[in-house]
Amino acid sequence: MTALLTTQATRRAALAHVKHVTPADPRRATGLVKEVYSQVERDFGMLAPPIALHSPAPTVLAAAWAMLRESLLAPGTVPRSTKEAVAAAVSAANACPYCVDIHGATLTGLDGTPDAAAIASDRVDDVGDPHLRSIVGWARNPVLGSELPFPAAQLPELGGVAVVFHYINRMVSVFLQRSPLPPLPGPARRGALWIAGRVMSSLARRPVSAGAALNLLPASSIPPDLAWAGPTRIAEALARAYAAIEDEAASVVPERIRCLMLTRLSEWDGMPPGISATWVDTALAGVPDDELPVGRLVLLTAQSAYQVGNTVIADFKRHDPQDASLVAAASWGALAAARSIGDRLPLDAPSA
Repeated sequence: MTALLTTQATRRAALAHVKHVTPADPRRATGLVKEVYSQVERDFGMLAPPIALHSPAPTVLAAAWAMLRESLLAPGTVPRSTKEAVAAAVSAANACPYCVDIHGATLTGLDGTPDAAAIASDRVDDVGDPHLRSIVGWARNPVLGSELPFPAAQLPELGGVAVVFHYINRMVSVFLQRSPLPPLPGPARRGALWIAGRVMSSLARRPVSAGAALNLLPASSIPPDLAWAGPTRIAEALARAYAAIEDEAASVVPERIRCLMLTRLSEWDGMPPGISATWVDTALAGVPDDELPVGRLVLLTAQSAYQVGNTVIADFKRHDPQDASLVAAASWGALAAARSIGDRLPLDAPSA
């Protein structure tokens, strides 16, 4: 009964937290959306808004879930608490308070030590365990880096979580409200986070079988920028998701915008290009007017997602009013940035 009530309550929240698009109603979902929603509620314990926001584009929904499930939720050699620490640290690096609240609370619930509280509060220097501090510091780097503070055998799992959250953070920044919690004064907010941590950590302890999300998407060859993940289930999940998002965006993001974005990312240091969004107009100089709305959305989502405001969304919707197109275009930009960051991971790093 408790699980049922949690599912029903979080379904309402999943819909209420999403902005700019209308997510599929789980009571009326069919086909691939229904299948993904069922897996999310079974394995995550609730209909997670960062996944539900993708539902106007069912294949992109399946891709986002496959990446998140097989990197963060599915069991491996790395403890879930360490993966949650990486998720929280990457989210802090990307200034994504929604994900910091969720994964910081989950981490604190799983491991109620001062180190967990320090990570959840983005106080890396206060983490007492030197090994955990080095992992969090690595994840907090906006471009990750080639020096790994953990054994190379753990790179598919920890690198997978990091790359996936570089994607998830960007989509959340565009499509979700700032925090999963209502505005609360300090003591009340801390109490709400404590309760959230208890709930989320309980859900995180549910058994999850590895590989169940793979069949949601067609098989795909492993691209060169996933060489760091090796011949693993995580590499297979990400490869299928990458191909699915590329296919969905093919008719939405013009080739000119793709080339421009990939060129910029090849020279990117992982930091936002500027406080204002004027850099976007400079970057898009010479692009035809009918491609500008897509270009602005893609570039901002990739390099400065918090700057995607109502005007950018409205301009895109005048160009293409379909929610599926908006999700597909933003997803491609978010993934392009995440793939660029992942491509800098070492292929054969020494053990820590």
